Amino acid sequence: MPTRSDATRMAIAVFMLGNAATHAQAPTNVVPVDNVIREQVTGEPYRMYGPRIVFTDWRYVAPGVFNWVDDQGRGVAASKEAKLGDWAARFMTTDVPRGIRIAVQPAQRRGDIIPKERPWEVRSIGVKTLIKDGDVYKLWASCVDATGQSNACYFESDDGQRWSRPALGLVEYEGSTANNLLPACPAESVFLDPSASPEQRYKGVAVLPISREKFAEFKRRRPRDWEPRADRRDVGPDHIYAFHGCVSADGHRWSVLPDIFNVEHADTQNIGTYDPIAGKYVIFSRTWLVGDRDPRVDEGTGQVWYAVGRRSIGRTESATFGNFPVSELIVAPPPEMPPSEVLYTNCYTTIPKAPDLRLMFPSIWSTESDATRLMIAASPDGKVWNWVPGGTVLDTGEFQTFDGGCLFASPNLTETANGDFVLPYSGYRFPHKYPRGHEDFPPNIGYAIWPKGRMIALEALQRGSFAMVAVVPPGPRLRINATTRRGGSIRVEACNLQRQPLPGRAMADCRPIIGDQFNAAVTWSGGGDLGVSPGEAVVLRFELDQAKIFALDFE
Repeated sequence: MPTRSDATRMAIAVFMLGNAATHAQAPTNVVPVDNVIREQVTGEPYRMYGPRIVFTDWRYVAPGVFNWVDDQGRGVAASKEAKLGDWAARFMTTDVPRGIRIAVQPAQRRGDIIPKERPWEVRSIGVKTLIKDGDVYKLWASCVDATGQSNACYFESDDGQRWSRPALGLVEYEGSTANNLLPACPAESVFLDPSASPEQRYKGVAVLPISREKFAEFKRRRPRDWEPRADRRDVGPDHIYAFHGCVSADGHRWSVLPDIFNVEHADTQNIGTYDPIAGKYVIFSRTWLVGDRDPRVDEGTGQVWYAVGRRSIGRTESATFGNFPVSELIVAPPPEMPPSEVLYTNCYTTIPKAPDLRLMFPSIWSTESDATRLMIAASPDGKVWNWVPGGTVLDTGEFQTFDGGCLFASPNLTETANGDFVLPYSGYRFPHKYPRGHEDFPPNIGYAIWPKGRMIALEALQRGSFAMVAVVPPGPRLRINATTRRGGSIRVEACNLQRQPLPGRAMADCRPIIGDQFNAAVTWSGGGDLGVSPGEAVVLRFELDQAKIFALDFE
């Protein structure tokens, strides 16, 4: 690492002092942290909410600092007092990221992860939710027998690969209750609520029709929490969509809460969750991008709204698992997509071991081909979303394969015992809108797999460099999941908040990371840890050459 001149140091110091004054005015808000209401102040060092960083966006990459300096090295950026000629000021930067980009990595596919071995699942098994609860992998699904009867079912695994069918003793099938069938699982997806009482540890949401009488009573009581699109008179006189909550103590016996959450049109995959950082319950809903009808033309004279609208993704939140406002549109089909594509489902989830790294795996449905594909969107807060560069991570499979017609992802992205990232999905042999009476139409469960958790890379095709924003590391040691070309490498420097290398942790002290390094320890000649005490912040600098970084883990 080249040594900075005194002039550069002075310029940077002037710039950062100015920034410090700005940061002192940073907005604050009250958020629950560890069940205690505290004031949250934005700025450096960033707080980590888990031991892992994956570069899903640029939030952990510092933008760098700059200044214009005079011949004495004094910072004069935007100064009205500095009277300099056209070429007297020099532009200087430090830690500006160069030569790097973020790119998704394509997933591998594995089909039929749970073979159909029991009579009640002989036609199909379709996934609802995969959760890692402690050391146990739990999967909720639906299954269909030879007669077409559908049931809810439940599986367990100790590694996320081999699945068992616990004998729950809850549902009689062909004279026996020795099966993994559930009395019902109305929730469209399941989540664990760490803030709940044991009786409601498992939760989910479901859109269920309500009567016109209930609808009228709801509108009187909560006049703001409904939308006209929920009233589907074209389906039936009492077919009005409404969100309900579902709760369970064990994930096996479910009940639907009596109170309606809200009334909105959100059919199919809606995902409820508890955001432990915001301390809110959140629903990611299936909504629509559609314009307002001109009231000068009588209703019913044009096409119905869902024939001209585009399926999109909405979001609503509540401090309680109860009253929710109508969802707001947060992600719509972007202009760079073909106009025939829509966002059919959302598949909200998070990076394993990083609850602040929020993701979606929307199924992009093409009305031109009736096929689907998966892409990845990322968000720092669950409200603002961007597509992770790189496009499709999993496409519809080959003709006549288990997912050769269409596929729809379900939560959650999960880390298996060997470090792979897996995302469950339901794969269909036939296109989405193919006639449903075909005996082989029901789905089977597949995995989108990223071996060694290599799903999103921060990469340098040639040479690149960047510095992270300061963080308070959850542990004193750093491990890296990375690859380099034969002639490439990665080096890391650990610095204090003043961006000065810590003793023995400079770039020249780092033992270079070369080749395929999964969960490899980052070490320096000065030691195997970061060189900071517990609770102290660290700034990490990276120099990359033909390299990809998939994750950083602190331990």
